Amino acid sequence: MFYPVTYNGGVYRHDEILELVEDIGGYLIQKNEMQTEVLLNLFVPKEDFGLLEAKSKELKGELKYAPLAGTDVVLVLPSLAFHHMPHPSCDIAEYLRREGSSTTMVGLARGVGKRIAQIKEEEKRLIEEHDVALFVMGTFESCLLEKEKLFRDIKIPVVVTGGPSKLDLRYADEYIGGIGRVSHRLKKEKEIKKLDEMVEAVIRCVEKRRVEATNDPLTVEPPRIMYEIRNQIPEINEVLSPVPINLQIDGLRIKLPYKEYRSDVEEIKFDEGYKLREMVKIRRSLFRRSILLKVMPRSETGFTI
Repeated sequence: MFYPVTYNGGVYRHDEILELVEDIGGYLIQKNEMQTEVLLNLFVPKEDFGLLEAKSKELKGELKYAPLAGTDVVLVLPSLAFHHMPHPSCDIAEYLRREGSSTTMVGLARGVGKRIAQIKEEEKRLIEEHDVALFVMGTFESCLLEKEKLFRDIKIPVVVTGGPSKLDLRYADEYIGGIGRVSHRLKKEKEIKKLDEMVEAVIRCVEKRRVEATNDPLTVEPPRIMYEIRNQIPEINEVLSPVPINLQIDGLRIKLPYKEYRSDVEEIKFDEGYKLREMVKIRRSLFRRSILLKVMPRSETGFTI
């Protein structure tokens, strides 16, 4: 089982961390260099975590468990228009990214208005391509109760933030109050605590999905697929996106055109003799014509690698 961690340290000698991760069979998910510092999102075998921890202490770096590393969270807003968008949304997205998650922000086409708000079927399918949906709502209790219909049929875990301190929402897995519409950045101590509560709620949803996945293990771990894509499809290294491959709990999104690269992705070979098409379901993502992979469980393929 892989353990998601984040390493934060100096650029000097950070390649020793990468070499150790490769030696123990782990994977580099994302690397961000910031002048003299580097931030690494890693997946490492749980039994070898101690080796990496000892090396990070030697290099005076910080290594911590990052349960949201390798996850894809979508923030759903009633609208992206300035006068409708709940202002804390950017702070929420940034806070999730600091915990290792990849975030996408989606504004609904018709999410505005207490009585007339609605969600299109295409928007639902786009949201369900992610691991967890975080609906960032407004301040008024009556409005939130009326807009509960927006996430009634969402098939992935749903976390909702809003102004009322407590609210019983039938179709949400978690509700975090005290984060309504504000006209300033979330910098006060009580606001930071609310962001921490929000992250903990998302983590609970992620951990629940991971536990469910252990009952019927995936045929291949998504980080392994990412590693093979980088080695066998060199064009992925030319993608200008900060994250050319979005890891998910049960798959990944490849930011290459679906029509041109589907056949190349299907033919990716593994050392065990299998091809990728035998282990995943491949379809066109609604996100910028990219490729969406969902790994099949062992019960469907009959094997794991």
